[in-house]
Amino acid sequence: MATGTEPSRQRPGGVHSPSRAAITPRHLRTDRWWLAPAGTAAGLLAFIVYSTWRAFANAHYYAAPYVSPFYSPCLAENCETMRGGPNLDLFGSWWGLSPALLILVFPLGFRLTCYYYRKAYYRGFWASPPACAVAEPHTGYTGETRFPLILQNAHRYFFYAAVPVAGILTYDTVLTFRDGHYAWGHMGLGTLLFLVNITLIWAYTLSCHSCRHIMGGRLKHFSAHPVRYRLWSWAGRLNTRHMQLAWASLISVALCDFYVYLLATGTFTDPRIF
Repeated sequence: MATGTEPSRQRPGGVHSPSRAAITPRHLRTDRWWLAPAGTAAGLLAFIVYSTWRAFANAHYYAAPYVSPFYSPCLAENCETMRGGPNLDLFGSWWGLSPALLILVFPLGFRLTCYYYRKAYYRGFWASPPACAVAEPHTGYTGETRFPLILQNAHRYFFYAAVPVAGILTYDTVLTFRDGHYAWGHMGLGTLLFLVNITLIWAYTLSCHSCRHIMGGRLKHFSAHPVRYRLWSWAGRLNTRHMQLAWASLISVALCDFYVYLLATGTFTDPRIF
């Protein structure tokens, strides 16, 4: 005999729960709202495919004086780097896989847990939600309180790791002012690409929400901390462009790696400016 109410397991959840307004259409938007999440998913997927190929290739990542940002710093003996480059060799000769796998975990973890990238791939891949005013298909929501999404809370610690990596890439950029014989006074097209890349990487890193919070997020009286207030203000201005910097730096780091690949494979010679 029916009890007058359905078992809770049969009740619709999410936006279709009994406590929500009963709207039959999934959404009332008439624009092409799906273009943004589809474009985001396509862009991120393209980078994932490319970076995975390059990370496991273990070849064509060095063309004097340029070293791919995917492979720097070198943490294994089997890594080829320029003379005087950041070869730390912490893992010795026992590491037989691509040395890129030892270092990419830090910038990758920083980007995966980034507040903007969370929004990007939550919408693009998980449809949670796919767009503003478009209901997500999931019946339940736990946020980032359970595994694996609870790991997103490690973003600040990945920021701490991303800063020295950016510093090492800065050193790599300085070394691009040497020629193939390690003599200073060189500047090629690759030098310009590396300069643009490191500028975007630092801008993206310092525009991070965690960086802004570290600078002055817990201060109660800005007047008592003028230096931290100034740093907090600078990080805040950069933070307004965090999305653009995230995409620009993602494209620039892939472009630098691809440029080194073209040079290393002999596809063309680096045009020299002076």
